[in-house]
Amino acid sequence: MKKFITLLTIALFFNCNSSAQKKESKVEEKFPISKTDAEWKKELSSDAYYVLRQEGTERPFSSPLNDEKRKGTFHCAACNTPLFKSEHKFDSGTGWPSFDREIKGNVAYGSDNKLGYSRDEEHCATCGGHLGHVFNDGPRNTTGKRHCINGDALKFVPAQ
Repeated sequence: MKKFITLLTIALFFNCNSSAQKKESKVEEKFPISKTDAEWKKELSSDAYYVLRQEGTERPFSSPLNDEKRKGTFHCAACNTPLFKSEHKFDSGTGWPSFDREIKGNVAYGSDNKLGYSRDEEHCATCGGHLGHVFNDGPRNTTGKRHCINGDALKFVPAQ
């Protein structure tokens, strides 16, 4: 009986799956701009490809766009869709360009469970490129949102 309980305990230990151990299966979404992996690799820098197509994260404080203060619009680096306006950018102190709101309709949302908990992930609504994540710890006097965006996913277009 003692061996049976021991074997049962071991079996249960190895068969338990927490949500952090489960692989996320993404449903392939269709976006207005769709290219092959080879086409994206050819068009994007290696850093932009890593962030936009492989859902990577750049090192904090590594993007020159983190310090960009001119008036203008931040576009998707892959397809040039306008995503964020400079007037909604703020210094979050996190090391990534941060905005309190997006340009409505140009950013798509999903869930990211790669770290063992759910985060709201942001994608370009035109090409599906990974941008970053949105959190509820932004400026309280505006939207309360912090769109934490990889600079490698963005291209700054100064105002005319």
